[in-house]
Amino acid sequence: MVTAAGLRIGWDDLPRPVRLAVEDILGDQIIDVRSQVGGFSPGTADRVVTAAGRRAFVKAASPGLNERTVELHRREALVAAALPAEVPAPALRGVHDDGEWIALVFEDVGGRCPRTPWVAAEFAAAVTALDQLAAVPVPGTLRRLLPDLGVMLADDLDGWRRIADDPPGDLDAWTVRHLDQLRDLGDRAAGVLTGDRLVHADIRADNLVLRADDAVTIVDWPWASVGATWFDRLMLLVNVRCYGGQLSTGIDADPDDITAVLAGVAGYFVDAARQPPPPGLPTVRAFQAAQGRVVQDWLRQRFEAPDST
Repeated sequence: MVTAAGLRIGWDDLPRPVRLAVEDILGDQIIDVRSQVGGFSPGTADRVVTAAGRRAFVKAASPGLNERTVELHRREALVAAALPAEVPAPALRGVHDDGEWIALVFEDVGGRCPRTPWVAAEFAAAVTALDQLAAVPVPGTLRRLLPDLGVMLADDLDGWRRIADDPPGDLDAWTVRHLDQLRDLGDRAAGVLTGDRLVHADIRADNLVLRADDAVTIVDWPWASVGATWFDRLMLLVNVRCYGGQLSTGIDADPDDITAVLAGVAGYFVDAARQPPPPGLPTVRAFQAAQGRVVQDWLRQRFEAPDST
């Protein structure tokens, strides 16, 4: 499986005023830094330790690296500050935003991402975390910040319509035969994602941290929204199918709705994969293409057996 990774900068690449601002947030001098790799950002991602032994996770970016990353960091800062304590997410300790550089400082929950191919115990821990998330009511202060899931994803899930209007020459024969059906399914996908619960909307192994107590913390919240919680479970299963592991979990949704959303997700990946790579993310299109193939394979199975998961 192709893995997407940004061409990340490191802690020492941050301007000195930004590093000092992070120390001000932590109230202590940083003496140890371990830069992290992977993920969909060219910005820095660092686990830091202060002289007094305080630990934190810092991520920072500027428009010179990728303007969209800065937008997402600012979005995540608002969301993270408003998340209820019951959500299995790292606490936000502070934000530095000087108009150019933005740095988010979180508690460091320790641990690691789940192994891929997925293993049963870690998959079960991820499902438990999603169950915990689904059980948390959305307070009014957070609700006012968040878009509806279907509204947020409506354009993304309409990829097959764009492909039908301008089909690439390398579409496989199955997709060509079913293109009208895929387009119609994608058209209805956003409408079935309504709900009143908090949705992370970007569940993948690299957005989950398995802690020392074997529980899972969910990280990276810029796509948080309000809608159908089963979308997070569905995306977890997409990730399992991408990376391997004979694992599954029930999804409390109409099978036709699941098929429609999978069609929309596949259309998004196939359409996005043919776009030029964004700055600092040279492998993301190959990663999206690989995910598109996986979801299309799943759709083929569902067309034959609609209740399969």
